[in-house]
Amino acid sequence: MIKRWFIFIVSALLIIFLIPYALPVILALLTAILLENSVKWFMLRFKWPRFRAVLVTFLLYLLFIALFVWFVVNLVIDQVVTLAQKVPSFANDFYEESLKQWVSEFSHYFKTLPPDVIHSFEQTMEKSIDSFTKMAQNIVEWLFGLATAIPGFLIEFLVYLIAVFLFSLELSRLKIKTERHLREATKEKLYLITNQLNRAGVGFIKAQIFLSIVTFLMALIGLAILQVPYAVLLSILIVCVDVLPILGTGSVLVPWAIVCFFQDNQFLGFGLILLFIIITVVRRILEPKVFSSNMGISPLAALISLFVGFKLLGFIGFFVGPAIVIIYDTLREAGIIKSKWKV
Repeated sequence: MIKRWFIFIVSALLIIFLIPYALPVILALLTAILLENSVKWFMLRFKWPRFRAVLVTFLLYLLFIALFVWFVVNLVIDQVVTLAQKVPSFANDFYEESLKQWVSEFSHYFKTLPPDVIHSFEQTMEKSIDSFTKMAQNIVEWLFGLATAIPGFLIEFLVYLIAVFLFSLELSRLKIKTERHLREATKEKLYLITNQLNRAGVGFIKAQIFLSIVTFLMALIGLAILQVPYAVLLSILIVCVDVLPILGTGSVLVPWAIVCFFQDNQFLGFGLILLFIIITVVRRILEPKVFSSNMGISPLAALISLFVGFKLLGFIGFFVGPAIVIIYDTLREAGIIKSKWKV
């Protein structure tokens, strides 16, 4: 019994360690499992052989990806190019109309301060400038790294697509081969685990999509009311940042509101703060019910697993963290893990 548990724990740790390196293949397998219902529908509805059903399903999946990428890239690039053309004038206006006047007014009071305070302030400003310079360098390095990573991403994406097609073809055979090595009791427990994990995984994706759509609509409506240009692009940016638990919508809206206050645009500044509060409150109200109803775990467990998974494994931790919690709950319900202990 101890040997069996030792092998199980070592195998689980090895799988977790290899997940970042085998990510395209793992995602391909998950995608093939999600597309399996469509494949079976074509086979039953049109009496097609598996190869033809898989081919049609795969082509429809490629069409969906192509349309989605075309829509996003076309929309984002159009607004990014337009915004980039106006950034220099925006920066110049911000300096001339806001920052320069603020420094001029502050310098009048600055001369009356004690020398020690002035020296401390100058050191603080120097450190702030150095930090800003390093941040700018890091951003440039990140953009350069992103550009150099595109060829590797395309290769991994090609591997992912090929693996999706091959997994879809072999999924039924893989299922039969796996069942040959399982006892009936083990098979039932495995079915329970995979069904629960599949339901929770689909539920997690549905929950994230639903919350992202709600955030996008609230941001788009709010920015449109505030008459902010490039509302669609900025709403997409807010959604992308909001997915990350470390950042959130406040990392975009709050600094933007501060800049508006510097520009004496109190209406837009207070509007952005109000929009941030509304989005945060609505999400905090919806998240517990959405996650609990779609994933089958408590909101607290979902939040902790998302945060810990992100800290340990990065973006993939969003999926691995909740998956571990779901697997643990499923194993406990199946009687494989017994937690009836007392202190």
